[in-house]
Amino acid sequence: MYDYILAALQGIVQGLTEFLPVSSSGHLNIFQHFTGISGEGNLFFNVMLHLGTLVAVCAFYYKLIFRLIKAFGGIIKKIFTGKFSFKNRTDDENLLIMLIVGLIPLFLLFVPIGNDMKVKDLADILTGDKTYFIVTGISLLMTSALLFIGSKLNRRNEMTNNSSKLKSGYKVPDALTVGVVQCVAAILPGLSRSGSTLAAGQARGIRKQDALDFTFVLAIPSILAAAALELLDAIKSPEGISADMGPVIVGMVVAAIVGYFSIALFKWMLKTDRTFIFVIYTALAGLAVIGVSVYEMITSTTVCFNFG
Repeated sequence: MYDYILAALQGIVQGLTEFLPVSSSGHLNIFQHFTGISGEGNLFFNVMLHLGTLVAVCAFYYKLIFRLIKAFGGIIKKIFTGKFSFKNRTDDENLLIMLIVGLIPLFLLFVPIGNDMKVKDLADILTGDKTYFIVTGISLLMTSALLFIGSKLNRRNEMTNNSSKLKSGYKVPDALTVGVVQCVAAILPGLSRSGSTLAAGQARGIRKQDALDFTFVLAIPSILAAAALELLDAIKSPEGISADMGPVIVGMVVAAIVGYFSIALFKWMLKTDRTFIFVIYTALAGLAVIGVSVYEMITSTTVCFNFG
């Protein structure tokens, strides 16, 4: 029963923090650090939690997903009939193309950096090193700063004569900027993917609701890719896939349900200008994590409630 409770709690953490701009990887690190749950044996469970949040975003945006599938079919048909025009593309065609453009920077994660390492392996180093916890805290502070900057830029445009200049659609430079920011968020545990990509969209002058929708839909292939990579790591790990499927299914279902409502919550908070609470929260959480990290390094002890 205890395993089921821990699984449900981690599902809640993943579901909430995957879509709220507070970093799911950072909060899972914090939860697992304080509860003594760690290591390679948790890889498969993390994969299933990610798939749970993938179900959530697909369920929430199913109408838009169907529109994008239709737009994809339309583009293919126009290409074969010689009628496709990049200049005269529809809104859905533009969104689909910009999502693809936004995914291109993800290939930067596979650039070799020496010693049989790739850029994406920096994430494993940062989460596996003894100082990973303080990295999580610093990254949370970075999330707070990015959210603050994005919010201020968007509000300045809305409250001045520049409000008419806010864009509802992405262009190639906008999508590439968001894609690069997403790559950085994939490396740093504690740097929120949704928060940083939303801030990047706002900084590029995109209307906040459009920026948020782009961020969440972009999460679908991003989460799927991350889950696939984690699954490969889980298979290659000494423990392999040997988890008790009962708690795994519980965690996945809870992550999906909580994730669905966290998307709705975030959209409402953004619409009603209540997102500044995340700026404050991530700043306080970052400072708290850094404080605990410094204490652990000075005393050579680990703050852990030993629930594992």
